Amino acid sequence: MSTLQRLIALSHDLGAEHRQLAILGEGNTSARLGEETFLVKASGSSLGTLEAGGLVECRFEPLLAMLERDDLSDQAIEDALFACRVDASARKPSVEALFHAYLLTLPGVSFVGHTHAVNVNRILCSPRAEDFARRKLFPDEIVCCGPASVLVPYTDPGLKLSQAIREKTAAYREEWGIVPRVILLENHGIITLGGSPEAVKAAMLMAEKSAAIFAGAAAMGGPRFLSAEEVDRIANRIDEHYRQRALNL
Repeated sequence: MSTLQRLIALSHDLGAEHRQLAILGEGNTSARLGEETFLVKASGSSLGTLEAGGLVECRFEPLLAMLERDDLSDQAIEDALFACRVDASARKPSVEALFHAYLLTLPGVSFVGHTHAVNVNRILCSPRAEDFARRKLFPDEIVCCGPASVLVPYTDPGLKLSQAIREKTAAYREEWGIVPRVILLENHGIITLGGSPEAVKAAMLMAEKSAAIFAGAAAMGGPRFLSAEEVDRIANRIDEHYRQRALNL
């Protein structure tokens, strides 16, 4: 399948109503096309019913340059989003195209998904968000989502949020020496990223499962987290690395 077809299939998977990850125009997806451009969901499109016309090809350079600015008005940002389109007749890209542009420049990242997952947001709208980001409950969570997640405090969506994501992701890479699989946005939602649609989907669905387990364990006197040593063991097992490759994670 082409990159376009793979992105549409991923969008439908994440937007399927029964999964409760995104409804109406919530969430967005993106995919790198090359060194200069990427595809991202247009503003107002629905993931569950997304078609080719609901995607916009955007240039990286003008969006990445915006991340260096602190003096842009809402109108200036709006104008820049229209200007970054390869096809001037295409729909306006989501304002979150800014963080997609940054994340798609990270090593090994070709696809990005963002949703407002119900179970994940239950935790991100609570005082337990830091625990959920930093600690793990079971091996498959580590395999699909990594040893920890990036946590971004609530920030005004758009340019400021994209700058905060860049800052917190850079700090994560400094601490862990790897690119994150999951980025959690307090009082907002979740981003997953990887080299394939399968990796993005696996991290998204596993994070949502983990959130449901976390909430259930909290109601029963827990959770009981894995120790740092146990997490490190799973994250570095040869057989788990083999399984990640076999699952295209």
